[in-house]
Amino acid sequence: MYLGSLYVNILLYFCTINGPNVHLLGAEQKGKASFYAKKFHGKITSCGEKFNQTEYTAAHRSFPFHTMVEVTNLANNKSIIVRINDRGPYNRNRLIDLTKTGAAKLGFVKTGVASIKLRVIGMEGMVLLGQDEWVTEMGDIVEK
Repeated sequence: MYLGSLYVNILLYFCTINGPNVHLLGAEQKGKASFYAKKFHGKITSCGEKFNQTEYTAAHRSFPFHTMVEVTNLANNKSIIVRINDRGPYNRNRLIDLTKTGAAKLGFVKTGVASIKLRVIGMEGMVLLGQDEWVTEMGDIVEK
């Protein structure tokens, strides 16, 4: 009962406060992911935060800042959740740039690039998952 009202309140929040971006929830994209070079650690991102290679954040060319995105490596089916806090990647053949920690969790640090699928699962730093999913720690999705 409590979870049902929680979902309703979250949906109302998205519909009233973030109306223009609600259409992004559930949106999917496929493409290539890469990760930031070591030299960017500590630099300022496009949204004004200090970049931290150990966090689960990412750069995307068009998603609003603080959009929550599930990224799945299509080669091994590993998934993480990241928050968009930067613009890029500047290589037009790439869809998203992850932190090295994110790339390691997805298993593509050695290759440098992976084929991935993105799914928008939240806005403003809040994750809205289906009833059969939950997050055990930032970055890991587990199904019931």
